[in-house]
Amino acid sequence: MTKPVRRAGVIGAGVMGSGIMAHFANAGVDVVMLDIVPPGLSEAEKKNPAKRNQFAAGGLKGALKAKPAAFFHPSYAKRVTVGNLEDDIELLKGCDLVIEAIIENIDIKRSLFEKLENTLDEGTVVASNTSGLRIADMLQGRGDAFRKNFLVMHFFNPVRYMKLLELVAGEETAPATMERMSVFGQDQLGKGIVIGKDTPNFVGNRIGCYSMSLTMNEMTAAGLTPEDVDAITGPPMGHPKSASFRTADMVGLDTFKHVSDNCYEALVDDPQRDVFKPPHYLVAMVEQKILGNKTRGGFYKRTKEGIQTFDPVKLEYRSKAGDPEIKKFCKGLKGSPADRVKALVENDGPAGKFAWTVLSRTLAYSATMIGEIADEVEAVDDAMKWGYNWDLGPFETWDAI
Repeated sequence: MTKPVRRAGVIGAGVMGSGIMAHFANAGVDVVMLDIVPPGLSEAEKKNPAKRNQFAAGGLKGALKAKPAAFFHPSYAKRVTVGNLEDDIELLKGCDLVIEAIIENIDIKRSLFEKLENTLDEGTVVASNTSGLRIADMLQGRGDAFRKNFLVMHFFNPVRYMKLLELVAGEETAPATMERMSVFGQDQLGKGIVIGKDTPNFVGNRIGCYSMSLTMNEMTAAGLTPEDVDAITGPPMGHPKSASFRTADMVGLDTFKHVSDNCYEALVDDPQRDVFKPPHYLVAMVEQKILGNKTRGGFYKRTKEGIQTFDPVKLEYRSKAGDPEIKKFCKGLKGSPADRVKALVENDGPAGKFAWTVLSRTLAYSATMIGEIADEVEAVDDAMKWGYNWDLGPFETWDAI
C-alpha cells in the first residue's frame, strides 16, 4: 500500500501551477504555492511581504475567479499557503510531493532543482509539469537520491476537468515513486493515468500536435476553408464540436505553435518531422498577436456584424463562409462515433477525401509511435480520449473503419 500525499508544494503560480494547486486542494491536500519575487520592486516594496508574494497570491486569486471553477468550493482555498522562493522555500520541508510548473527554460529549471535538492526532506517526490524538456537534461548535476524520486507529471488544462495525467519516468526513477504517484493521481485526484516515455511532448501532445499540424497543412493543399475543416473534423470524425480551429483558438495559437516548434526542433530523426513545421499563416498570426480567444480573435473573431474567419491565403479576416455541401453532408452523419467516422471516410466527395488523408496518416503515425512514446496501444487511445476529448482513440478509430 502506497503512502498518500497529505502536503504538497507547487512552484509557479501561472495558469497551470494555479490549476494544479487548486485541484490538489480539492483532493484534501494542504498546499504551499511559491513563485518568484516580482522584479522591479522599489526598496520599500522589497520589505513588504505582500508585495514579495504578489505573484503567488495573484495565482491563488486567479484560481478563485477561474471559469470554469478551479476549486470545488471557494473554502478549499484555505488549504493553500502562498509565498516566494527567496523567503519561503523552507515551507516545502515536510511536503510529500513538490511539483514545478515554471517557464520552459532548461537553465531555470536546473537552478530550481538544485535549490530543491538542498532543501527538501529525504524521500520527497519531485515532479515537473514540463511538456517538452527531457528528464535527463533537466536533472544534469543532480544526485542519485534526487533522481530516483523524480518524474514528470504532465497535467492538461484546465486541470480540474481534464482527465489525462501523463506520468513519465527517468532512467533512474524508482518504480515505487511511479507507483505512488500513479495511485495519488488516480485515487486522490481522480485522473486517468497514461504512462509515457521521455520523448518530446510525450503521448497526447505528440499525436495531437501531429494530427493538428497535418490538418492545417492539408487544408490549404486541398483548397478548403477553416469552416470546411471544422465541419469535417468535429463530431463526424469522433472529435469534439470545437473540431480543429475552434480548439486551436481555445488553446491559444502561440501555445500550439510552441508545441509544434518543440517537436520540429527535437524530432530530427522523425521521418514525419516536416509535418510539425508550423504553416506560414500560423506564423503570421502569432507575429500579429492574433492568438485566439485570449486576444478575442484567432481563426474566428466575433464582431458586431457577426463571426468573421481568418483567411489563411489572404491573411486577413472575412465574413464566415465555407462549402455548403460539406456542411450539409457532415451534419447529416448520424449514429455512434464509429458509425459516423466510417461513413465519413467512405464518402468520395471533398469531405471524405480530406478526412481520409488526415485520418489515415494520423493512424499510421500513431502505429509507428508504439514503443517510442508508449508501450501499449491503449495508452495512446486513452491519451487522446482523456487529453483531447476524442470519442475514439487512433486505434479504436482504426477498428471502426
